[in-house]
Amino acid sequence: MNRPRHFNLLARVLHWSMAVAILAMLFVGAAMVVSLRHREFLLDLHRPLGLAILLLAIVRLVNRLLNAPPPLPADLPRIQVWAATASHWALYALMLAMPLIGWAMLSAGGYPIVLFDGVNLPAILPHSPAMYGFLRPLHGVLAYVLFFTILAHLGAALYHAWVRRDDVFGQMAKGD
Repeated sequence: MNRPRHFNLLARVLHWSMAVAILAMLFVGAAMVVSLRHREFLLDLHRPLGLAILLLAIVRLVNRLLNAPPPLPADLPRIQVWAATASHWALYALMLAMPLIGWAMLSAGGYPIVLFDGVNLPAILPHSPAMYGFLRPLHGVLAYVLFFTILAHLGAALYHAWVRRDDVFGQMAKGD
């Protein structure tokens, strides 16, 4: 199989734009928890940003399935190959799960899912205080999991760029 040396342009654009969006979302989510004064504004930002991340994650996953990623270095230890593969699929799962859980949580709580004035998403779960009580902390715990997975991903990228000095970082940072 002839695999490319770099990720395709769509993959690179989605990667970097989603990195910014997800980091913004994590900080907005954290600020929502501690700020009463700005909570409504932050919620109004959080919901549409979450939907945008969900839609971009779907496009990104389809692109990934249709376009083989570049190979990892042949001399990379098997445990690191496994960790890279597992962490990438965990990131995809979290990028899809977090917005869906947030949407389901609001649905179960009986809250309207307002994207912006006049545009609401339909509920995806019936009103259920018990389900809301389960999904709300799950959403928070998975936000921490996502944050720490991103830190590990960033650490691995810097390891490849600064320690190994192989082209793994360059595969996503530049094109052919």
